Amino acid sequence: MCGIAGIINFNEVQVNQDDIRLMMRNMKHRGPDDDGIFVDGNIGLGFVRLSILDLSLAGHQPMHSHNNRYVIVFNGEIYNYIEIREGLKEEFEFKTGTDTEVILASYQKWGEECLDKFNGMFAFVIYDKETKRVFAARDRFGIKPFYYYVDNDRLIFASEIKSILPFVARVPNMQIIYDYLMFNRTDHKTETFFKGIKKMQHGS
Repeated sequence: MCGIAGIINFNEVQVNQDDIRLMMRNMKHRGPDDDGIFVDGNIGLGFVRLSILDLSLAGHQPMHSHNNRYVIVFNGEIYNYIEIREGLKEEFEFKTGTDTEVILASYQKWGEECLDKFNGMFAFVIYDKETKRVFAARDRFGIKPFYYYVDNDRLIFASEIKSILPFVARVPNMQIIYDYLMFNRTDHKTETFFKGIKKMQHGS
């Protein structure tokens, strides 16, 4: 299952590692096998791992790219990662048996267009240490969750809402609750049961 989490402070304030670790603890059930954290100034990423592909420590996340420029946290599975890896083997020397490493290599080669190559279910965030740019994506059917909160000061994201709740006001979104109770509708909007906390749209 796995879980991803992160904080981006727009005001350049250093991310507190304890905040990332709290987010990770709140969804530890998603990844009991391993966890990891990465902080670079105002950017912080966290990961809890359920080992499925490449059970060794080589699959540890956050994972760094071959050239150490990019860092990824990834929840999901790329079904055709072996075929993609075969096409990239001449350019990249793969050190693990993970689809995570294939995503990183694909992003290095094709940028955002790498999404056109993937067949699978996924939610991931890639941080470019050189440009300080963050790229996030969610699979076409929204199988893997991606929740976020954003205001003028920061963006907080996670695989589960309860990892975000310690940092925001817990105000119920009565319209969404009503839609759920009356019509069993949950995916018709980006909003969630909590005001201010949203979910990334499918295929975004």
